[in-house]
Order: sequence, then structure tokens, then C-alpha cells
Amino acid sequence: MSKSSLSLAALQYGKLWGRGHETFPKSIRRILSVKGQGDAPTQFLQGLVTCDLFSDPKPPRATQEANHGQQQQQQQQTEMEIPPIRFDPNMRSACFLDPKGRILTDALLWKKANSNNINDGGGGHSSPGPNPVEYLIDVPGDSADILLDHLRKYKLRRTKVNIQDVSDNVSVHCVYGTLNADGAPPGYLAALDPRHPSLGMRIISGCSNDEAKNQSTSFESRKESFSKMMKNFFPESNGTYEVIRKLGGVAEGIEIQGKTALETNQEFLNAVSFQKGCYIGQELTARSQHIGTIRKRVLPIILVDTQIQIPQPWIVAHKIQEYGLSSIMDKDSEFRDIVDIEGEIPPPLPKLSAPAAGGVVALLSGNLSLPDTTTTNTTTGSNNVANSLGKAKEDTADSQKHMELLKKENQKLLKDMEQVAVPGAKIINKHDGKTVGQVISRPAPGTSVVLAQMRLDEMGLLESEKGGGFRITNKVLIGDGTREFRYLPYIPLWWPDIDAKTGKEKL
Repeated sequence: MSKSSLSLAALQYGKLWGRGHETFPKSIRRILSVKGQGDAPTQFLQGLVTCDLFSDPKPPRATQEANHGQQQQQQQQTEMEIPPIRFDPNMRSACFLDPKGRILTDALLWKKANSNNINDGGGGHSSPGPNPVEYLIDVPGDSADILLDHLRKYKLRRTKVNIQDVSDNVSVHCVYGTLNADGAPPGYLAALDPRHPSLGMRIISGCSNDEAKNQSTSFESRKESFSKMMKNFFPESNGTYEVIRKLGGVAEGIEIQGKTALETNQEFLNAVSFQKGCYIGQELTARSQHIGTIRKRVLPIILVDTQIQIPQPWIVAHKIQEYGLSSIMDKDSEFRDIVDIEGEIPPPLPKLSAPAAGGVVALLSGNLSLPDTTTTNTTTGSNNVANSLGKAKEDTADSQKHMELLKKENQKLLKDMEQVAVPGAKIINKHDGKTVGQVISRPAPGTSVVLAQMRLDEMGLLESEKGGGFRITNKVLIGDGTREFRYLPYIPLWWPDIDAKTGKEKL
């Protein structure tokens, strides 16, 4: 795929994060193996996961980012056919539920068929009878033991599968800034993240316990080998995944444990099938989809000081929710100039990719680099140049002072957040004392972004007789803290349009 066509294809899923790679230790990701003959592993897992293992997984929802040079993009589309982005049908997202329908953990499932070695092209030695099939379950480290116990519990009546933790012999890697997962070398499995390609390309290296007798490698050696292979094109960037997924609004592992699949947006991540047969926890999931109203969902929110200037996208969202779009679009409206529709109805909240959210955070924290003022226009008179440079230096000095002040205030903000923005902390509206949400994850490293389960009516995403909706003047307390914060919620790029009557995907 050429660079230009790859860039065009990337428009389908928003901006990509900068290039990089990392290898996850067992504390972050572990690999469990479910192995057996024929369809025994598939039948076993089919009754435990929310996705349908007997049908191909759906690709992630393609959503173009707003203000992305729409006219230029349309012209490019007419001149060049957008190449397809290939998602591996043998990799899919899933959830495991308890009998009450509450999440135990999310996971990524890799299916290996008729193979003894990772990515050997299916040329492993076959055994008599049905071909061997293995599922490698890529699971968050903080919920791996819970899932392992869950699998073994339901294996009691199904003795035709072998369940093992192979994390000592298999490692999980991630590569960012690419949409091409083809051509993995022997010993590796590679595929784009089936939840959304902005989360990177997922790679597995190593061997299962059965192969470890003849080929034992350590985590450090696998990490070093992978780094040598990637570093010339994708530099090592440890910790990037945590930042990307939280900026992108993706909660996982212990963060979503005890919650329902729909409250945590798993149906938006293609982890839930509403057409498959029975599985553990299906009743609550199906009832929520077909009957109930979803009143809370996991959202990313940016926490800021109450005195900071609010970025324009949230001002627009506030005005649209307060006055209504038709009133704002009236030619005599004082807010008409700040709303740029471009032929589309704007969402109730800003809709951002992870890189776009990162840009907002950098702006608010004073971490954006200032433009270079040393270049001059040689066609301009020398006096004008000198005057312009003098003025530019003054402006730059003022801007530099402002940026330094923002950085100091942001450092204090992050320090205060670390004390109160912990999983389980309630987000309380200072105005009326009501709880509007609950923190489910600590801030993304180096940012003021947290994942929180928020009331949709308070976000303006669900109709309410009592009013509600997002206001830029909001003030909240978090947990037992006394400092006031302001929250700026946004909709992840991979979300569909939400029905304001049900809190579900608009049909």
C-alpha cells in the first residue's frame, strides 16, 4: 500500500498516533491458552463469551474525524480508490460475564487452527483425528487470574480442552502509527486491533507450553528480539498504550469488572453479538439491549481548573444543548459564527480521536511548542521586517510566560488529581450535590484525562424531564477532595450516534 493511499485509508478511522512500539509485561497483558481437537475449543468458549465464534467478526466502525479537510478528502476519493484495511477474521474482541450478566473481563481472542507453531502457515504436524485448534486469549493482567479460574470452573463438564496460562512463553507487543499488519515473520502473529485500529497493531510472539520443552525463551529475550526488529521504523515507546486507550475512551480489565457490557460500550467495540445462542450472562445483556434504557456509559473526561479558558468545541456543545441547534443556526443568532456545520449536524459533545484529545490536553497544559519567529520575508522592507520581528519577539515572550504559567498550574492540577481521581471515587455536582459519575481509572499518564461512568442525561446524550445536559460552568468535587474541578466530556471517535431516548446506538 503506497504512502498516499495509506493516508487516505487512515481517514476512515481518524488520525493515528505517532509511530512506536512496546512489549507488555505480564502485569499489563497475559496470554491464556484453550486448546483441543476439532471444534471442541470453539464450542467451549462459545458458551462463555459475548461474541459469536461461529460467524466472522465485524470490522470496526469507520468514522471520519471532523474538520479533516472535507472538500480535499472528497476530491481525493474521486481520484483514488480507498484501499481496504484488512482486519484478521481470526482475531476478535470479547467479554466474559458472570451468571448475573456482569463483566469479569474483556479480552482479545486469537484463533490458531491446525498449527503447532505461531504463524507457521498451518504446516505443523497434524495428529490423527480432528485437527488441533487453539485459542490464545490476550487478557489484561489485572483480571487474568479471575478469567483463568472462570475457564477452569466451566471446564469440569468439558474434558476435551486443555486450559493453560502460557504467559511465561508468549509475549504481547503493540505497534502504533500503521494500518498494515501483513507479512509477520515466522514465530509471530500480527493483526490490527479489532476494537479500533487507533489502538495499534497487536502482535504475539513465542510458543505455547507444549513447545516450551524444545524452545524456551525469556520475556527479556523476546522483548529484545522484537525491539531490534522494530526500532529502525517504530521506536520504543513504553506506556503509550495506556495513554492511547484512555484518551480513546477504551476501558478494560478490572476497570469494567462488575459492570454490564452495554454500560462499558462493548457493543460499540464489536465484542457483543445479539444474534448468537445462549451464553453465561446473556439474559441481562439481551434485556438491556432490547428493552431497557442505558442511563450510564463509560466516557473519557478532561479535568481542568475552574478558572481556565474553555476550548471552543465545548462552548459550541454548551450552546447547542442550552439553546438548541435551530436557534443557534438562525442568521441573527450571536452564536452563529462559532458553529461550523459543514452540512452535518454536530454531535451533542465534541467527538475526538485519541490524538485530537491529546492535542487538547497539550494546549490546556501549556505543552504546545511556540512557532518560530526567526524567519523573515525577504520581499518586505528592512524597517517593516525589524518592526515585525520586534513585535513577534514581544508576543513570543508573553506567550512563553503564559505557557510556563499554564505548565505550573497543570503540575499542581495533576498532583491534586492523583490524590482524588481514583477508581470508585464519585464525581459530585457542586451545585446540587448530586452524583453525575464515578471514576473507573486513574488519569492517563501525564494527562488530566480519566475514564468515568457518567450519567448520560448530565452529558446531554439522554433526554430527561428534569433538564440536565452539559454546561461549561460545571463545578465538581471528586471523592473526598475539597478542590473544585471542571470536567470536559467528549465522545470517542468510534462511537455511533446515540439515540437520546434510549442511550443506545441510533438505528
